[in-house]
Amino acid sequence: MIVSKKQLSLLGGALSAIIAATVAHAEEPQRGGTAIIHMVSEQGVLNPALRASTGVYQITGKFMEPLIDKTYDGYVGVLATSWSSSDDGKAITFKLREGVRWHDGQPFSCADVSFTALNLWKKLLNYSTTLQANLEAVDCTDPYTAVFRYSKPMPLELLVAAMPDLGHPVPKHLYEGTDILKNPHNQKPIGTGPFKFVEYERGQYIIGVRNEDYWRGKQYPYLDRVIWRFIPDKAAAAAAIEAGEIHESGFNGISMEDMERLGKDERFDMGPKGFENNVAHSTVEFNLRNPILADLRVRQAIYHGLNIDFALKTIMRGYGKPGRGPIPSAGGLNYTDDVETYAYDVEKAKALLDEAGYKTDADGIRFKLKHRPAPWGEYTQLWAEYFAQAMKEIGIRVEIVTNDAPGFLNGVYRDHDFDTANGWHQFRADPAVSTTVWLRSGAPAGTAWSNQFGYQSATMDELIDAAAGELEPAKRADLYHQVQKLEMTDLPVIFAIEHPFLGITSKKLKNHHNTPRWDSSSWYDLWLEE
Repeated sequence: MIVSKKQLSLLGGALSAIIAATVAHAEEPQRGGTAIIHMVSEQGVLNPALRASTGVYQITGKFMEPLIDKTYDGYVGVLATSWSSSDDGKAITFKLREGVRWHDGQPFSCADVSFTALNLWKKLLNYSTTLQANLEAVDCTDPYTAVFRYSKPMPLELLVAAMPDLGHPVPKHLYEGTDILKNPHNQKPIGTGPFKFVEYERGQYIIGVRNEDYWRGKQYPYLDRVIWRFIPDKAAAAAAIEAGEIHESGFNGISMEDMERLGKDERFDMGPKGFENNVAHSTVEFNLRNPILADLRVRQAIYHGLNIDFALKTIMRGYGKPGRGPIPSAGGLNYTDDVETYAYDVEKAKALLDEAGYKTDADGIRFKLKHRPAPWGEYTQLWAEYFAQAMKEIGIRVEIVTNDAPGFLNGVYRDHDFDTANGWHQFRADPAVSTTVWLRSGAPAGTAWSNQFGYQSATMDELIDAAAGELEPAKRADLYHQVQKLEMTDLPVIFAIEHPFLGITSKKLKNHHNTPRWDSSSWYDLWLEE
């Protein structure tokens, strides 16, 4: 809740009670039971202060809590109770919740926040290293007051929007003086959340049990346990859901065919509700080190060769809309659709390629591309296959090179061993949190989900940097509109389709998907009807 342009204050304790009352079902919640959740892939790191990833949040959001979370009514305090900014934007103060204990019984305090912010958020956490680049200190004026001090203005709205994903403290007493990246608690997390980590059986499952000393009160959480089962076979996962062996699969964890089929079964809820804070783009990424792709006319031709409406209907089953650059329509004030667009036009695509000097040979081929699809599931694989088919129509032969997750991340973001790639880019509430890193130059090689495309634009860098430090929302929005327009002109990445994520959930789970980032949240109020 924004009190004034420079002051944002939220009394988390009072609002927690209001929110709990708002989302509560008419039925009396039942205590006990085990929620069983489908995960497509295994998570090597279970520390959201080191790895910003939905796969990590899906699990560790129940163990480790952020300073702030997002509900359908706005941002609410979790481990923070209020926040405010100095007039110059260089000091942001968080009041922290008292009476919270880590799962090992030690008290939570400002010392944990200060340590985490300076040693993990600023130095190690992907996306956050850019966000917190100008963070100089976190002063603890008392055990429950943390003052973040910046060398340049930090917009309060930006920092608040980042906190649900990039604001999880770790216990200082378990990390200080250790090799943080090798700390065993990265796989056995100690948090403050409603559930406590108890077991990780590699390739099989992770188990969390009720935290009997949870700060929200003895009535929470309702569940006894949460079990996450790793099932990479989507058909097997769908069968387990249908048989009642699994209660939920999020983030398009099963095929769209099975998603729609089960969605028609009265035993399940299906849809994008609860994923509004996780809107994504299906992308085509160019390696501009390739002189062919460095020619803007070639990139324009490739865009004109894509039938976005066809892909929406066949791959996305109608769930989505054409992209208009790096910021989705969910970006609010920061979004504009007043940008250059590239209609499906095969003849125009061919003419642009001819103009660029790439005529067809005797086999009708102009040139070849090595294409790496991200192994994130059905969406990305089908999108790669469609891309190859569409390019064939304009005389470009695409060789699809498939990899597991490490192979893809290394091939694209570390080794730059690709011509084109595709995956999805996930928008996280504010462009400066995770979006502009796709366009800002200077990211070290190996930095996943960053600009590793050889794209360099002094104008783009200046716009991104100016927007990140602009305190006036309307001026920030104008700068981001300019970013969108420039990206849609330069085309270092095609943000082809804006789409929501979908989930399938047993109706036995109550209070499910009641926040816009539900799969990533704590589930303290989730209960199971037996």
